Amino acid sequence: MSCGSCGTTKGDAPGGCQSKGSCASGSCNRMNVHDWLANLPFSDPESSCRIVEISFNNGSRKDYYKNPGSQYFEKGEMVAVEGVNGFDVGMVNLTGELVRLQLKKHKIDEFSPEIRKILRRATEVDLSKMKENKAREAQVLIRSRAIARVLKLELKMAEVEVQADGRKATFFYIADDRVDFRELIKQYAGEFKVKVEMRQIGARQEAGKVGGIGSCGRELCCSTWLTDFKSVNTNAARYQNLSINQTKLSGQCGRLKCCLNYELDTYMDALQFFPNDADMLETAKGRAFLVKKDIFRNLMWYTMAESNKQYPLTLDTVKKIKAQNRDGIRPEELETAEVITGKPKEIEPEYADIVGQISLKSLEKTTRKRRDKERNQQPRQQQAQNDMGLRATQQRGPGQNQPSRNQQGPRNQPQGPVRNPQQGSGGENGAANNVGRSPRQGQGPSRTARQPQQRPPQNRVPRPPREGGEKKD
Repeated sequence: MSCGSCGTTKGDAPGGCQSKGSCASGSCNRMNVHDWLANLPFSDPESSCRIVEISFNNGSRKDYYKNPGSQYFEKGEMVAVEGVNGFDVGMVNLTGELVRLQLKKHKIDEFSPEIRKILRRATEVDLSKMKENKAREAQVLIRSRAIARVLKLELKMAEVEVQADGRKATFFYIADDRVDFRELIKQYAGEFKVKVEMRQIGARQEAGKVGGIGSCGRELCCSTWLTDFKSVNTNAARYQNLSINQTKLSGQCGRLKCCLNYELDTYMDALQFFPNDADMLETAKGRAFLVKKDIFRNLMWYTMAESNKQYPLTLDTVKKIKAQNRDGIRPEELETAEVITGKPKEIEPEYADIVGQISLKSLEKTTRKRRDKERNQQPRQQQAQNDMGLRATQQRGPGQNQPSRNQQGPRNQPQGPVRNPQQGSGGENGAANNVGRSPRQGQGPSRTARQPQQRPPQNRVPRPPREGGEKKD
């Protein structure tokens, strides 16, 4: 075994503390007690407590033993103690001055001669013998139940604890009535060859030994820390304004839950300020009967006999009406108190008229600007692509074997039909119309300045010359 904070690695060894199941942190043993006086210095070490608290059977049972020598035992150490006609092996649970306080709590005399002694530290032989006898407990329990069934005894065998040396076995049973188990003890002693001790336990102790998860989602209190069981009745539920539902109020043991007593004292202290004789109030409309008491808001809820409506009244109002009823006065109405719920009130948002604040013209203007911006961006992108294509054409040398821009033949040939300059007038107009002239010899590929830049440079068809290039005056 190991505690939850250590975690297991291989086998039964904890991964954190490496104590192999004997963790002294307080999580492995449900009966562990924190020794808050361990590090305090004492002026007289001889007067320190010589009693040591020992736990058995993985913390399900503990007892007190005397330390006769001057040996010092640490918490979590395995020791051999006196048993019935032999020895038993347990783990040191508590030492020091805190044990003296525990003895006073359980009303045990520190110097009583009936307290048994600690023999020695547990050896390997003691531990191996204890493991061997503890392994028998499961088979002994099964066989003991079969024998009790044959004898037709009205009891339920819950657990069997075998002593470390195997000379004694304690049988824990549950029974509603008195059971005559004299014949049962004889058969157990002859079958298991041990000294038999029968110990009766209740349903709550059985649930603590079995263990489980409660309705709260946590491990059962009786299997973790609760050792003293007190009786629980339905009045504890009535004082706390709980519905008397046997299914919800019962635990896994079939009895009322032990946690019903945890807050009972707080409710009893608060109910002292509530009037006791206020179960019924006389009014002009009829009688009002008490439904419940709300100690958190100091309110008493009443209902009328004619209707199912409930009226919350403060303590002062109830006392006032009760005093009027003693004088024979019946109030007309019940002065109800305002009950404030835990949920905050939702604030409704104020209505705002936004119609007319936003003009449609402004929306149209914004839309028009966005469209114009998109139209202007398209020619710029196309022009940037054309510039990149022309730059790539200029960077090509005349000796490179690259196709011409118009893909109509070599660059030194005229691009299309060449116009006779005599057909038109000279000057600027004539030069402007000579678009299809071939480039001069010795010059690189030229670019016509008047060529539109928006057109793509690839696969361009030459423009035919115009007829009648003269400009008429």
